[in-house]
Amino acid sequence: MVVVAAVDRSDHAKQVVKQGETLAKQFDDELHILHIISRSEFRNLQRENIDRNDEAIDMESIREFAAKQAEKAAEDIEGPYETVGRVGDASSDVVSYAKKHAARYIVIGGRKRSPAGKAVFGSTAQSILLNSESPVISIIKDES
Repeated sequence: MVVVAAVDRSDHAKQVVKQGETLAKQFDDELHILHIISRSEFRNLQRENIDRNDEAIDMESIREFAAKQAEKAAEDIEGPYETVGRVGDASSDVVSYAKKHAARYIVIGGRKRSPAGKAVFGSTAQSILLNSESPVISIIKDES
């Protein structure tokens, strides 16, 4: 089985990866660190590269860029891991990746940002929580 740590490009991603590493060690599972670039972000990167170099970026290069973002989130961990970069819809791709790899857990980031101090999940986190067949752990970052 695997533990999937789904990360964005924030500093909070390192905490998500650290928790994923802890779970993977506890269960002797593989750790997969997943970063997904949205299709709109992909198009923006395409435009920027065309403006700069007069050539398009191929999909594999964008996936490698996404995997490098996952790698950055993993710079503080010691154990083995695999980084995965994808282009698509973050919530559905995290859920389908976890299902395909029989994930024991999915670890995601979240923010505490309601006036009452309760965790309020963004649409991506909420969609993962509602649609995943695997247990989801949300590492809450206090926004106060």
